[in-house]
Amino acid sequence: MLKIVPIVALSLAAVAAISAAAGAFRWSGMTHNLRARLDAARAPVVPASVSFAGLEDLPAPVRRYFRTVLRDGQPMVAGVRVRHRGTFNMGETADQWKPFTSDQQVITRRPGFDWDGRVSMMPGLTVRVHDAYVGGEGILHAAVLGLFPVADMRGTRAVAEGELMRFFAEAPWYPTALLPDQGVRWDAVDDRRARGTLVDGPLTLAMLFTFNDEGLIDTVRAEARGRTVGDRIIPTPWQGRFWNYQERGGMVVPLEGEVAWLLPEGEKPYWRGRIAEIRYEFARP
Repeated sequence: MLKIVPIVALSLAAVAAISAAAGAFRWSGMTHNLRARLDAARAPVVPASVSFAGLEDLPAPVRRYFRTVLRDGQPMVAGVRVRHRGTFNMGETADQWKPFTSDQQVITRRPGFDWDGRVSMMPGLTVRVHDAYVGGEGILHAAVLGLFPVADMRGTRAVAEGELMRFFAEAPWYPTALLPDQGVRWDAVDDRRARGTLVDGPLTLAMLFTFNDEGLIDTVRAEARGRTVGDRIIPTPWQGRFWNYQERGGMVVPLEGEVAWLLPEGEKPYWRGRIAEIRYEFARP
């Protein structure tokens, strides 16, 4: 029996290693296909540079924000590559924070992104996640080791709306996408808040942006984003919060953030992350 135990352990380790390798290969192919679709959905970024001439009619906090984070005449952001590190809350009731790393690709016109995440559940056991908005389609796919699906949501209006909300809320990382000539309409609320509206195809989103004393975006809130509870999707208030703004790519962008559901009993954060690397692709005249 003592001789058999090491053999069984080695066999299990070999099976785990083979499964991990097979999952990584399969996941890599899926990522390649998603990002090829993302690239195919691109539209020209017009105009190719920022002009402060069109800002005067905007609500005061929005106008102050653009003048704080951008420079007049700088090129528009066409694409972004972001690498994150942080923790993800996997618990529906009690908190279960797990470390993650991710690689995200974004295009600003037509709005789209693919977030490719790796959540470490325990040593040797990783959940791979694609959270994406590609060509107007929302996608949420998660699989243990990249092989065994635990979530696969796509093709519905609710999923598409939720993913477009994520693109809109994360725009402080690519702030030129929030300019009026990039399709965002701004309406005043008060001296600290403004409502932004974004349209993509049949989808129209309105989100509340709150600005801090420095004129930077503090929070972005949606009154109803689809939250998965069991086998149901429940519209729930949702919020992203940003801080630690620094200069990157000639713009002032946040390097840390948190995302939370706003439940009747209080906030339930489920994503906390920081930017490990961010690279921009700019529009060409």
